[in-house]
Amino acid sequence: MKSIEIKAAKREVFGKKESKKARRGELIPCALYGNGETVHFTISMKDVKPLIYTQNSYIVELDIDGTKEKAVMREVQFHPVKEEILHIDFYRVVEHKPVAIDIPVRLTGNSAGVKLGGKLILSKRKLRVKGAIKNLPDELVIDVTNLELGKSIFVGDLKYDNLELLTPATTAICAVRMTRAARGAADAAAKQA
Repeated sequence: MKSIEIKAAKREVFGKKESKKARRGELIPCALYGNGETVHFTISMKDVKPLIYTQNSYIVELDIDGTKEKAVMREVQFHPVKEEILHIDFYRVVEHKPVAIDIPVRLTGNSAGVKLGGKLILSKRKLRVKGAIKNLPDELVIDVTNLELGKSIFVGDLKYDNLELLTPATTAICAVRMTRAARGAADAAAKQA
């Protein structure tokens, strides 16, 4: 799995007033949880953009005042109107313990349903999985070649080595739907017959 390095500075003073002061200085208040210890720190808004505004998932290598920590991003809080980042929660990663993370989905193949005039619709862009860091892929590849018109692929249909899928099994990932044009052509053909 890809990793990204971010420099951070430890926070000693907490509260709303101090958080607002940090945000005015282009810094984002953050917290690192796990292993029974919580570390509060700030990171630069420009340093975190490649982590937030991407479809990829990363293992984050935090450099908090010289102390290196590996983590995954758990939650990002945005301002409801301005869309600025208010706070980020990270969860510490330990090499031998499994970690839960959202991994992007990539569809491959030309669906049988699409060849008949259907439209392939991706409804779930990321799936939550659990596994050791060394077993985490950059993306989950799903072959849609045998996907027929009107059919869907569910999380329960998927199996990956050394990964546990945490997204509910009944969640639809993609489907091939009949387009209006194809439906109209089918209706016209039925009327002529």
